[in-house]
Amino acid sequence: MTAPNNMHQFSTQSTQTSQSDKEIEFSVFCIENVAAELHIPGSEAYQMLAVDSDILDTYVIANYEILHTQGKEYIIHDIIDYMKEKGVIK
Repeated sequence: MTAPNNMHQFSTQSTQTSQSDKEIEFSVFCIENVAAELHIPGSEAYQMLAVDSDILDTYVIANYEILHTQGKEYIIHDIIDYMKEKGVIK
């Protein structure tokens, strides 16, 4: 018995979903740890990273492949430095 023609499509979708899930999980990790470092609620960190600026999409998610290989302290301080550069925090 051979696999249906759409089996490759299913496999590709599964991989895409998996990557998307990893990016979402990493984004939550970053938001919560930035919040902890700044001593603010996670919702406020999310507001600064995703609503008041586009840092979450254009920096955190866009650079997921590089950032997720770094240590927690490096990632969080890098994001906070970028937030300062963009004027999101002082």
